[in-house]
Amino acid sequence: MKIIHRSIFNELAITFILSLAFLNFVLMMEKLLRLSRFLSGIGASMADMAKIILYMQPQLLLLTIPMAFLLSTLLIYGRLNLDSELIILKASGMDFKNISLPVALLGILCFLLNIATSFYIGPKSNMKLRQEITNIIKTRTPLSIEEGRFNTSFKDIVIMVKEKPSHDTMRGIFIYDGKDKNKPKVLMAREGKISLTEGFHINLSLKNGYIHIAKGDNTTELFFERYNILLNLESAPPSRKNTELTPFELIQIMGKEDLPKTDGEPLRASLYLELHRRLSLPLLCILLIFLGPPLALMAEKSGKLGGLAIGLLVFTIYYMLLIYGENLVKAGKISHSIGAWAPTVILGLFALWMFRRESFR
Repeated sequence: MKIIHRSIFNELAITFILSLAFLNFVLMMEKLLRLSRFLSGIGASMADMAKIILYMQPQLLLLTIPMAFLLSTLLIYGRLNLDSELIILKASGMDFKNISLPVALLGILCFLLNIATSFYIGPKSNMKLRQEITNIIKTRTPLSIEEGRFNTSFKDIVIMVKEKPSHDTMRGIFIYDGKDKNKPKVLMAREGKISLTEGFHINLSLKNGYIHIAKGDNTTELFFERYNILLNLESAPPSRKNTELTPFELIQIMGKEDLPKTDGEPLRASLYLELHRRLSLPLLCILLIFLGPPLALMAEKSGKLGGLAIGLLVFTIYYMLLIYGENLVKAGKISHSIGAWAPTVILGLFALWMFRRESFR
């Protein structure tokens, strides 16, 4: 029996790892495409992109670990059922609980991994991701200014330089400043030097130039020897999010009496939803221990594709109910406990009913 369990568990583990890698890749691409819109424009290197991809993985694992666990169970047990191996195991005296033992072991490991991701790895990774993106934008944006090309990385500013002897030194500088729509400016300077300042700003120090200011039909020209201009990046710095907080920090913040509002929505509700999600998604791995094997038997002769379709359908319904419940909480229609836990409770009851029904067959 140990050999049989070990063999099934090895198949489950290999399929789980492959499913996890595939799901993480698919979900990561959408996020990565949004980031690459401005990261590529400021000259982010392949090493920078690799760091971002690495830091993005934990926030995806909370969702992809249960998905990969269910898919691996459906694929392996669907194959065992298709090849009549489950019938042979039952005929040899093994009951359904014994047959499902490898799934229980993998489910517990997935639960522990998701708990670690939810409580520690995920928040730390999200914090590192925000810091890395901020650092990339601040350090790479000055490097994106190239000779003979218009640069629009800065808000309401267009820059073109004739020569760039080094990464922070420029010559033959042309700048269009449209911060004040009523008084747009054109600046010309013989040379300039760019440097980073505190916060999310960049300072451009110009030498030997003039400023042309237009206001209606009137124009003004000013000549200068030195002139400093503060540049604001077009891409705003990523702000700290709830995903960077550990569950203990979420509870600590929720304990405060007066909390500010974000976009008209009480911050306390969003904190509660984040906390519930950190707990419910790991618990999902335990529920899938009871749901996976019975669903695999439902696929019967439809084989692997049938198991895959059922797995995707289950998660689609679960995630739709989760999002719908959270939206009701944000709208103030239901309490945060009901909105966050109702999908998990429904799935849990369905899983226990399916497992019990299959066990008494």
